[in-house]
Amino acid sequence: MDIMTTLKNQIIGKNIRIVFPEGNEPRVVQAASLLARENMLKPVLIGSVEEVQAAAGSFSLEGCEIIDPKHYEKLDEMVAELVAVRKGKVTEEQARELVLNVNYFGTMLVHMGLAAGLVSGAIHSTGDTVRPALQIIKTKPGISKTFGYFAMLRGDERYIFADCAINPNPTSGDLAEFAIESARVARMFDIDPKVALLSFSTKGSAKTEETKKVTDAMEILNGMELDFDYDGELQFDAAFVPAVAKTKAKDSKVAGQANVFVFPDLNAGNIGYKIAQRLGGFEAVGPILAGLNKPVNDLSRGCSPEDVYGTAIITANQTLL
Repeated sequence: MDIMTTLKNQIIGKNIRIVFPEGNEPRVVQAASLLARENMLKPVLIGSVEEVQAAAGSFSLEGCEIIDPKHYEKLDEMVAELVAVRKGKVTEEQARELVLNVNYFGTMLVHMGLAAGLVSGAIHSTGDTVRPALQIIKTKPGISKTFGYFAMLRGDERYIFADCAINPNPTSGDLAEFAIESARVARMFDIDPKVALLSFSTKGSAKTEETKKVTDAMEILNGMELDFDYDGELQFDAAFVPAVAKTKAKDSKVAGQANVFVFPDLNAGNIGYKIAQRLGGFEAVGPILAGLNKPVNDLSRGCSPEDVYGTAIITANQTLL
């Protein structure tokens, strides 16, 4: 069974409410129409009825909910909640203006429990999508930063690569957090996590500030009770190739069989996933944001309706974690 079928089976018929702030974008509305028709989730489209209907064209809106922020009956309640959650950083007047921004409005629906997750970014920048989430939904307890991972898929092969999207130079503490959250999300993709903290060095073969960051992350993980196998610092070949692992890290529970890869910085992560995608023929699903209290995911502005559809299915599955 392919991974998308697995993910669909986990959410079908559960009426998970996912909000799409870009209800005036045809690609988004087309995906929402299909998701509703297949009973995958309950799409909530933000915009005026006229805008959403125009974007839908010949696609049916049956099963989709449309909310116009300008005429939302709980707008005053939303304004008051935004003032409270921002703790004096916005006035009531500023909050009233912010909630008319579709991404802030959609994020507030998620924060207030009126939707389970959010998908945006087809016509907005990453900052426009993620900023409201960081200000309002915030990161989970014990998690200081959100990060972006990719599910790398090829035939029966499934791997997680992180962080490939958000943090240019993570600290040792960040790397430890990424390892824990990446192991968690791996299970959503039916992966039994074996986490490798990657470096250009394996088990002290080089000693630099860069390798120390990875070994310090290992020390943080070693001080915790965790329910998955992890190891580092490991070069990619030691993490992935059994024959190399026998030479470089023969006593490791992870070396030679890793399936979750935590990169030491954004340069490595971003380059790594694109090499696997372009030269290795892997499908790169993502970036998927992790570490937030509730799921918010950012689309590429070049996305297709199929991309929106897949991201929404993943977002709905994140609500089950």
